[in-house]
Amino acid sequence: MPNEVRIDSLADVTRGHAMTIGERIALVCEGRETTFAELDRRASRVANGLIAAGIGPQARIGYLDRNSDRFFEVLFGAAKANDVMVAVNWRLAPPEIAFVLNDARAEVLFVGKEFFPVLEDLLPGLKDVRKVIALDAPHSGWEEYGAWRDAQPETDPQIPVDLSDVAVQMYTSGTTGHPKGAQLTHENFLTLLPAATNEWGARWTIDDVNLVCMPLFHIAGSGWGVLGLYAGARSVVVRDIIPTEILKVIPEHRITRAIFVPAVLLFLVQTPGAQETDFSSLNLIAYGASPIPLDLLRAAIATFKCDFAQVYGLTETTGAVTYLPPEDHDPDGNARMRSCGRPMGGITVRVVDGNGRDLPPGEVGEIIVKTKQNMKGYWNLPDETAKAMKGDWFYTGDAGYLDSDGYLYIHDRVKDMIVSGGENVYPAEVESALFGHPGIADVAVIGVPDDKWGEAVKAIVVLKPGAEADAAGIIAFARERIAAYKAPRSVDFVEALPRNPSGKILKRELRDPYWHGRARQVN
Repeated sequence: MPNEVRIDSLADVTRGHAMTIGERIALVCEGRETTFAELDRRASRVANGLIAAGIGPQARIGYLDRNSDRFFEVLFGAAKANDVMVAVNWRLAPPEIAFVLNDARAEVLFVGKEFFPVLEDLLPGLKDVRKVIALDAPHSGWEEYGAWRDAQPETDPQIPVDLSDVAVQMYTSGTTGHPKGAQLTHENFLTLLPAATNEWGARWTIDDVNLVCMPLFHIAGSGWGVLGLYAGARSVVVRDIIPTEILKVIPEHRITRAIFVPAVLLFLVQTPGAQETDFSSLNLIAYGASPIPLDLLRAAIATFKCDFAQVYGLTETTGAVTYLPPEDHDPDGNARMRSCGRPMGGITVRVVDGNGRDLPPGEVGEIIVKTKQNMKGYWNLPDETAKAMKGDWFYTGDAGYLDSDGYLYIHDRVKDMIVSGGENVYPAEVESALFGHPGIADVAVIGVPDDKWGEAVKAIVVLKPGAEADAAGIIAFARERIAAYKAPRSVDFVEALPRNPSGKILKRELRDPYWHGRARQVN
């Protein structure tokens, strides 16, 4: 952080910059420009508004909208009030949105105009929400954000915040059909931010221009945005991932740094006009969230002509824990380009067997991580927390191996999670939705290779005797109950599913024909 201002919580990020570089632009979004001083004052107003509404420390604050500069005003405002930001995945189906808000016990909800109809339907069933703030447009029943914010005093409330207090509660897909709230503390973020600004490519400076386009309900979106603000850079917030818009924004704002998931890189390099776009301002593109095909990485390097760096991490680790630097990227390809790099400073990564014993280089086991970035735990799920966190170690559920130089390679998944377009999809959740179909007797969901999305969700279905159903109908049935990106993209019909003696479906047997001939069971 410039000028080495003391940072003891996320709230100090805007406080520090307001004192030192207050006149510089912090955020650009839809024609609006906000200086660091303005961002700090607005965060104070948000905090005072929450306090005036009787919202106590560590209460959960819901946020339902696409990307916006307002998100960061609310995030840092919540930090100043020592409240917890809960950004809801707006791609979820309405019942899933309701589950997240009820599970978090959100007391205040900020909602964008696009989602007014959804919230109107859900509000009677939201048990703890007692105040709704309408973003971007007036609503007859709720206060409008700008008027509400500006009616509050801009004096900083200076509410005490402990490093162990939760700053953000981010929901991850659940293996049992419900998402889990990963509690990320101020210490988690303040461990990541200095390391990332110093280690990710050339050191960040206040002259950097940061592109924030990944969804802010993901750590790749909100974490990257906070990283740019921490560094004192100008952050350009893009409302949604529209490839033509991103190709326009990069030269228009002279973007220097960006983060994309591989699926977005694929969309960008395939968009007409990409090869003629001026990318000369770009210094670094970070990528992660799912493995990347080598051919796509080569195409991206050739298109953008800047440094590339891969990061590996999870929501539960506050994002990146390993880093593959630009110098390990060879346009002609090399073995290390298939790795996730090495652990960042202060982070220890091990690969262990089922008994927690370290495995030698090249041998596949479960990846576990020791770092102060590890979450506080899953919200109100002590048993799930105990399974994932053993002492100082977080068990990722990912399988991989280390080479003799300490580079980490993802090989497979210990869990059945599917990563499609950078989104995590758990088969159990999809299977639960499909089992309600009147014609389905049995179903298994797996991930299969997909050139566009990395992996695609496939349902393998056993029909009830005499029942008739087609793939299109089953997919439509799923889309009514879960988010569209979780729904199957294809359906195969079989007479019976393979199971072991205890009745567990043998997913590996189902996956093998689709992954035959591939070196890794991830794409």
